[in-house]
Amino acid sequence: MTPIPPATTTAASPPSPSLAAPHLLAAFARTRRFSLGVPGRFAVSPDGARVLFTRTGSGTDPVGRLWLSEDGGERLLADPPALGGPGDDDLPEAERVRRERSRVLASGITGYATDAAVRLAAFTLGGALWAVRTDGGAPWRIPTAGPAVDPRPSPDGSLVAYVTGGALRVVGVDGTGDRPLAVPEAPDVVYGLAEHAAAESMGRHRGYWWSPDGDALLVARVDEAPVARWYLADPADPARPPRAVRYPVAGTANAEVTVHVVGLGGHRTALRLPGEAEAGPHPRGPWTDRRFAYLTAAGWDAHGPYVELQTRDQRTTAVFAADPATGAVRALRTARDAAWVALTPGTPLRTASGALVTAEVLGDGTRALRVGDALSPAGFQVREVLGAVGRRVFLTGGPEPTESHVWVYDPEEGGGPDGTGALRRVSGEAGLHTAAVGGDTVVLESLTCAGPAATVLRGGRPVRRIAVLAEEPPVRPRVAHLSLGERELRTHLHLPSWYDADRDERLPVLLSPYGGPGLQLAVRAYGWWSAVAQWFAEQGFAVLITDGRGTPGRGRAWEVAVRGDRLGPALEDQVDALRAAVERYPALDPERVAIRGWSYGGYLAIGAVLHRPDVFHAAVAGAAPTDRRLYDTHWEERFLGHPDVEPENYERSSLVGSADRLERPLMLMHGLADDNVVAAHTLRLSAALLAAGKPHTVLPLPGATHMVTREEVVGNQLRLEVEFLRRSLGL
Repeated sequence: MTPIPPATTTAASPPSPSLAAPHLLAAFARTRRFSLGVPGRFAVSPDGARVLFTRTGSGTDPVGRLWLSEDGGERLLADPPALGGPGDDDLPEAERVRRERSRVLASGITGYATDAAVRLAAFTLGGALWAVRTDGGAPWRIPTAGPAVDPRPSPDGSLVAYVTGGALRVVGVDGTGDRPLAVPEAPDVVYGLAEHAAAESMGRHRGYWWSPDGDALLVARVDEAPVARWYLADPADPARPPRAVRYPVAGTANAEVTVHVVGLGGHRTALRLPGEAEAGPHPRGPWTDRRFAYLTAAGWDAHGPYVELQTRDQRTTAVFAADPATGAVRALRTARDAAWVALTPGTPLRTASGALVTAEVLGDGTRALRVGDALSPAGFQVREVLGAVGRRVFLTGGPEPTESHVWVYDPEEGGGPDGTGALRRVSGEAGLHTAAVGGDTVVLESLTCAGPAATVLRGGRPVRRIAVLAEEPPVRPRVAHLSLGERELRTHLHLPSWYDADRDERLPVLLSPYGGPGLQLAVRAYGWWSAVAQWFAEQGFAVLITDGRGTPGRGRAWEVAVRGDRLGPALEDQVDALRAAVERYPALDPERVAIRGWSYGGYLAIGAVLHRPDVFHAAVAGAAPTDRRLYDTHWEERFLGHPDVEPENYERSSLVGSADRLERPLMLMHGLADDNVVAAHTLRLSAALLAAGKPHTVLPLPGATHMVTREEVVGNQLRLEVEFLRRSLGL
């Protein structure tokens, strides 16, 4: 048996739970999950002299501002309250959707784009287009033909392109010469914006890219006419008409996306992209669809335009270089996988010499970096490619799944006969790190067990910190970092700061995982989820957070273990981690076990009480995708195939059909304005539970999307959760 673990935090001792625990709910709500005041969205000039970033005014101020760090100091470039004009209540619908897809929690300036030298920045406020120069002077408003979305300056800073009403337009920074470059030919056509599946499931949030010379743009044309139309209404406001959205649900048609070179003079050339992958080398499976259905990435660098396409079944991904004059394309690299080709953020990319940068799965299951013909060493897991300076490529990843560091890879330095180059770690302390790079300057964004930090490195040496204005959570995590069971499941165990194993009774156990693809929580860093877990611990629980199969960072076999079954392997890992923790820590009571979660974590919580009532005695689930047929094509078909061809995968992975198995207390929560996991998921499960005569609790959240941000909802939601769990476990 293992004794109660000590606190493993670099901060001061945890405050008294009698004082700290009640205050966390209010702090969690007013700070938007402690995200306000944290600098982000860094851009570094090519000479490394200027660093732009966004940050709200304080840890409780939700308004994002644009800042400049230069010559060792910080200067405010644009302050929305001082500019006046429309605010977030007047957001264009396309901008509201863009923020939701990007999980933006702040208001004000939440994004911007710059010219090539990072001397001009463009941004929007309530649909109004603004620009500001980094060399001094006030921001100025640029007149536009309509509410502007996603403005991007030309490389020389003389023009700004933007999208309004589905059209891509360009205007001079002095407000003159506003003109359309691409106008939609039909109501469902949009130029220059990412479609739902790209923004939600592929990580592509852009729809157009300037040429380096600024004389043309590479533009995605999106025709959503084939996509199913859904209608989302707010039952709390019956006077408001339903909102129509295009949602490509699994097994149905996607948006039709084509790519065009559009010149400033009006000429236009369509890229002649192939319609499907080659049949011979394309991996086959129960369901095979070789059509290139997805534009996963694109760009335009000194070597010309390029695009990355993926087949509908996601088993082939191909990168093509394009001739902007003729639209002809040639293949640069093709990747294939029997399950699916995983997309690596930041790829494809080309270095100054034209070497193509991609990621490649090696025989040991790790994802290596490929730069031209050179490969990074085995045993290293690439997470994201951040950019290139000359021949050097900056990336995140590492060999340990609970950490993600910033590295620089030089394909020529230290290269041996095996074709590998040299990897050098840039970040130091254990945690989650990413970076923005320009010249010899690296801005290191870090989240560690001490909290968030932003450090400017020059020549590899720290020269200054960028201020973090975020509030610190009133509770500090008391965590044991564990590796449990045969699969060495990475797990965090949170215990109450006041608990004394020699005097107190055994603790009920609360599992609080995400546990699915795309996200890890049991990492060497403390985020908002750690503070919430500790708050639940202060209420009298031992809280377990486990990253099981399907979560990133553990290699290819770990990722694809959920192919065909979204629930089984993930739930088995939660059970195994619980049993191993109970065996190691006698303070944990296996007769009083609950589970809670949001999104996939909520799905996992419902599955736990439906399929393993022998282990789990109560559950709280928020925004859970209970019917896998109701989620989007690119995400769901990746794991389960086409629902008409492999229906057994959807039946096995969905929860509605198992409603009659419920034996334990279950609380369901869902935002009624959620357009990612729509409320129909919870309503269909609730209807099935009612039809089976199974009591359960439903907490609707009027006006809430997939991200619940309203202060009066966030804190009270957590309080109602803990009250339900305590009551359900007889505490």
